Amino acid sequence: MQDNRLPQQLGNHLKTQVITLGGFLLAFWVLEIIDWLFFHGALNGLGVKPRTLIGLRGIFLAPFLHGNFAHLMANTVPFLVLGWFVIVQGIREFWIVTGVTAVISGLGIWLFGSSNSIHIGASGLIFGYFGYLLLRGYFERSLRAILWAIVVVILYGGMLWGVLPLRVGVSWQAHLFGFIGGGVAAYWLSQRHAMLKDQIIIHE
Repeated sequence: MQDNRLPQQLGNHLKTQVITLGGFLLAFWVLEIIDWLFFHGALNGLGVKPRTLIGLRGIFLAPFLHGNFAHLMANTVPFLVLGWFVIVQGIREFWIVTGVTAVISGLGIWLFGSSNSIHIGASGLIFGYFGYLLLRGYFERSLRAILWAIVVVILYGGMLWGVLPLRVGVSWQAHLFGFIGGGVAAYWLSQRHAMLKDQIIIHE
């Protein structure tokens, strides 16, 4: 019975992963199309506005908003690839990394972003996934985590330059604090997994 259930469980797990990650991408594209058709870019005003009370709403809204279709296209592939690398390690891990990254990235922008600016885009989440995969290899020290880190460095190692203020009009704050958020999630999850691994299970 267990052998028969395993393929079904794996199939359901894969389906949940695809729906979750696909749901994010669908939301990105649907919102951009709606903004382009009906609001002429006005929805971008819902992004993070540094040091304003109303700007706090952008912490969770900004990742779903993009300046134009070129901006969205530039974020779609790395979000899909790095997001998939995270979600295959567990749906729960994906939600934790996403939530921690969104909050830390958003608050970092809100505290340290330029005045009279609005920050939008999923790059904070992308850098969070990058930071999580990279730093989990350091914190966990397992072969699996280290191999994931190596793969990520090979594919996207150049992203590290994005945490520096090198380009005008690019939210390096989102990149930097997104990376930090991913690192925080990596540390917390690696510590949690180590604690669970060390627990002694007693059968009565």
